[in-house]
Amino acid sequence: MVKIKIKDIKPFVNHPFHVNEDESLIELTQSIKENGLLNPVVLRSKDKGYEMISGHRRLKAMVILGEENIEAIIKELSDEEAIVFMVDSNLQREKILPSEKAFAYKMKLEANKKNINKTSCPEVTKIKTTSTTDKLFEDSKRQVYRYIRLTHLIPELLQLVDDSVKNEKKKFLTMGIKPAVELSYLNKDEQELVYSEIVYEDLTPSHAQAIKIKELSKQKKLNGDSLEKILSEKKGNQNEKITFNKEKIESVLPNEIVNRDKRYVEKYIIDAIKQYKEREIERGDAYDLDM
Repeated sequence: MVKIKIKDIKPFVNHPFHVNEDESLIELTQSIKENGLLNPVVLRSKDKGYEMISGHRRLKAMVILGEENIEAIIKELSDEEAIVFMVDSNLQREKILPSEKAFAYKMKLEANKKNINKTSCPEVTKIKTTSTTDKLFEDSKRQVYRYIRLTHLIPELLQLVDDSVKNEKKKFLTMGIKPAVELSYLNKDEQELVYSEIVYEDLTPSHAQAIKIKELSKQKKLNGDSLEKILSEKKGNQNEKITFNKEKIESVLPNEIVNRDKRYVEKYIIDAIKQYKEREIERGDAYDLDM
């Protein structure tokens, strides 16, 4: 174990685990301040300096405390070995976001595919073929590939999956892993369309609905109307929504408005109601709108 200057340490390239300045980091910083750094960070020599393998949060805490040096263990690792060590070390954390697990699993599996036959330290498992996936991860092989599929999501959809872990589901839009996996097979434009509809409808698709969306994509039939029809299906956990008779509404709208997209129509109706209410208030008889 040696002391290394913090300025000589670079973060792991494409590190999939976030270092957030949250309550847990505050607690870690306070613990190090009171008790010192109990567990040294793990580094490897790289580019006339050092690359962080394990200990990004501890390093951040030391920086917050104004420290210039940190105790470290230096290991000689190849790129593939470093990835395996980094992923395994960080998967021990108490709270891991689905996106972090997704990119970490992808990195480790890609390292596995490069067939590591020799290792320079006992912590890194010798891997010969991708058939050892079950031994590489704590999750089942199927679950591992589900997580890896999440890496194909646009950031906005992936955030909905992360929010299922980070935030209260009743206060935030969230999406489970299974429906997210189905949506990961859509192309970028289709995913953006789905996200736009999710925000507009203020709900996310169930697994069954996501399967239908995926099937429409395969058939080249996925568009705003077909997507709206699927998302409008009643779900068991869905809050009751106000609905209107489409034909009756369209019968009183100008023809040039009826043919516009639904968001434009919605804005037109809302603006019309606001104008009507303002006129009624001026007349002093808006009581029927405020009941």
